[in-house]
Amino acid sequence: MAIEAKIEGTKLIITCDLEEPVPSASGKTLVVASTRGNMKTELTVNGKPLTIGLNAYTSK
Repeated sequence: MAIEAKIEGTKLIITCDLEEPVPSASGKTLVVASTRGNMKTELTVNGKPLTIGLNAYTSK
């Protein structure tokens, strides 16, 4: 999955590709985008590295 993140002023902007919906691990939702865990970025906030964990899903 392609994920891009950038900081513009005081906003974190995340852009990612949507995938074909697949059942979540619990089976309760359909996942359409995920980093599948935490993703380290080259971005920093207050001089510290920024890590992103993203899950986008719909109900079944």
